[in-house]
Amino acid sequence: MRRSSHVMVLAFVSLVAAGVVRAAGEPPDWAYNIPPAPPPGTPAPAAAPASPAPDAGTPRSLEGSTVTFTMPQLRDLFAPPDWHPSDHPPMPEVVAHGRKPDVRACGYCHYPNGKGRPENGGVAGLPAAYFLQALADYRNGVRKSAEPRKANTNLMIAIAKAMTDQEMSAAAEYFASMKWTPWIRVVESSTVPKTRSQGGIFLKLEGNETEPIGQRIIETPESAERTDLRDSRSGFIAYVPVGSVKKGEELVKTGGNGRTIQCGFCHGADLKGLGPVPGIAGRSPSYTVRQLYDIQQGARKGLWSELMVPAVAKLTNDEMLAIGAYTASLAP
Repeated sequence: MRRSSHVMVLAFVSLVAAGVVRAAGEPPDWAYNIPPAPPPGTPAPAAAPASPAPDAGTPRSLEGSTVTFTMPQLRDLFAPPDWHPSDHPPMPEVVAHGRKPDVRACGYCHYPNGKGRPENGGVAGLPAAYFLQALADYRNGVRKSAEPRKANTNLMIAIAKAMTDQEMSAAAEYFASMKWTPWIRVVESSTVPKTRSQGGIFLKLEGNETEPIGQRIIETPESAERTDLRDSRSGFIAYVPVGSVKKGEELVKTGGNGRTIQCGFCHGADLKGLGPVPGIAGRSPSYTVRQLYDIQQGARKGLWSELMVPAVAKLTNDEMLAIGAYTASLAP
């Protein structure tokens, strides 16, 4: 009996170290992609083998694209790669190049088509008024992250403060002109591939090892190579706990017996948006959970955030996870 208890304790400790089990009330580290500190003496995990790094000046290509980019071009914050120019309208200057030294090109983090990646936000299809309010909230210091280690939120604050009103309007109108289309594939599973955190993204490790998913959502690229090349047609898989989609559906559609407010009241019956209120169907669950938690903790304020306070006040982290899993599973 003692040996069995000891084994159970060791198993629980290992889950905590992996970030699978979180103490009540703590930020959902998985949503912010903040890896927990490994136990002392733990060797660093081996990453999946990458293709041999090409010469910096070697042009890189992608299937389905007629253009090429070198590695320095792929990492240029003021001229991000546009593999598929026909997928979007002509980009305004602030999206295509930004303005040195303080305003990075919007298209770098959010992609030219506005899809973005789990570490930031997908902005395609957001109402222009909502987009402008978000930038104003960043500029005015009322929209922050509840997790101070979320570095790109601080970067977004700095960029918003440096942008002109004209640049904000140009970006808002551009991204609002494009519809949000499928980008995330939701998979319910009790286990998830072992991953490492790099650049705010969970990347699968070498081999086929898995671990319990616990109460986490793990978003990882469909193709790590294409994501590394910033391919705006290569989306993501979101592994979610078994049963979380159904639980989220109940919370979203009924309010869960007073746990929250029916999301359709503001976001539309199909959750695809209503007037100036953005759609939440088919978007990154990690991003959704971060916003719910930030608003609940008072880190994100401003007009739209304050309207959300009654909806998030009672939610637990697990309920936020379920809402994120369900909304991400919907067709946008």
